[in-house]
Amino acid sequence: MKKIVLSFIVCHLSFSAVWAQQWTLRQCEDYAVEHNISIKQQENQRRQQELQLSTARNSRLPDLNGSLGQNFSFGRGLTAENTYTNTNTSNTSFQLGTSIPIFTGFQIPNQIKLNQLNLEAVTADLEKAKNDIRMQVAQAYVQILYDVEIAEVARRQIEIDSMQVARLDAFVKNGKASEAELSQQKATLANSRLTATQADNNCRLSLLTLSQLLELPTAEGFSIVRPDVSSLSGKSDLSGLSPDVIYAEALGVKPEIISQELRLRGAAHSIKIAQAASLPSLSFSAGLGTNYYTTSGFPHDNLGKQLENNFSQYIGLNLNIPIFNRFSTRNNIRSARIDQETQQLQLDNTKKTLYKEIQQVYLNAQNAQSREKASAEAVQSSKDAFALVQAKYENGKAAITEFNEAKNNYLKSESDLVQARYENLYQHALLEFYRGKELNF
Repeated sequence: MKKIVLSFIVCHLSFSAVWAQQWTLRQCEDYAVEHNISIKQQENQRRQQELQLSTARNSRLPDLNGSLGQNFSFGRGLTAENTYTNTNTSNTSFQLGTSIPIFTGFQIPNQIKLNQLNLEAVTADLEKAKNDIRMQVAQAYVQILYDVEIAEVARRQIEIDSMQVARLDAFVKNGKASEAELSQQKATLANSRLTATQADNNCRLSLLTLSQLLELPTAEGFSIVRPDVSSLSGKSDLSGLSPDVIYAEALGVKPEIISQELRLRGAAHSIKIAQAASLPSLSFSAGLGTNYYTTSGFPHDNLGKQLENNFSQYIGLNLNIPIFNRFSTRNNIRSARIDQETQQLQLDNTKKTLYKEIQQVYLNAQNAQSREKASAEAVQSSKDAFALVQAKYENGKAAITEFNEAKNNYLKSESDLVQARYENLYQHALLEFYRGKELNF
């Protein structure tokens, strides 16, 4: 019992040490891919497909079957003297046989190729599932960055409002400000604290969302690495890119496209497999066997002698020629061709969906780039306006409401700029991800 408790404590401490470290986006993606249950299920599907391919390849091998039979007969029966008498007869048989497919209308090679293509398609599906998890993790990661930035702005507002409350309280004591102004500023401070509390709650919720994507048992102690905001500006550039250019590159690397193309190729082999049923098939068979007989009232050789005397062997060629099977083969071929047309439509739909996604992300990237530029200009303008109003307020030429409004506008513009940079970087990273690069920044 002590060993169990000690092991639990050690594991808990080791996990706590892992969670206590700050996670980069790459670490979050890798951990989520490794521990996600859906991906593990997809991996099991791939392993099942490997077994199906192995079964198809092994269908070329000869089989081997053995049999042992024991029969007993009782009652009246015809004897060698052409009379009837009550006799008991036993028959023991031993058989061993094998068969080898020689020609199956090319069904076996087409089945092997179909299973090979299905394995490659399932592998592409697995990579698609991993990409989906990476995108979800990246989106949750950026959401944390947004919420953290908003929380920091809220805390800066509390600092400024607290200083103003202390300043006005001193002015009230000196008769330079009214109680109404002090009460108004205290109300502003209370609202700032409420906003900060809500922002902190949003941070905890976004951290919980990401920790759940990573399949962590708890979000306690979990935190992420914040990129250097000053180094983000100007890293995303859309020059030389267009939705058509990105789409052309994505067609060759996106696993969802590769998967559908492989299944379309597999549909052609399914047609050939159905057509194989209309062709003759040839197989080789061989075997050996022996028997042991006893009849009550009649002499018989011993077991060893009979097994030796009754030992027989056979070889044969079996040719099966299909003539009419109630149009089953014809309908199977037609069904396989319909499946091929359906798969072609599925491929076309997947391509259209991909192009729409790229168009949307490209438009979002353009908007994020414009928003970052506008936010940078807004920061400078609001900073200058705040400095001007602050100077007027300290000289008694501006009201407290003007000061708070200018302060809030300045802090919000700084927050908007950082968020715009995160969004710009994220959207640009998505575009690069569609081009086959890693989703990272």
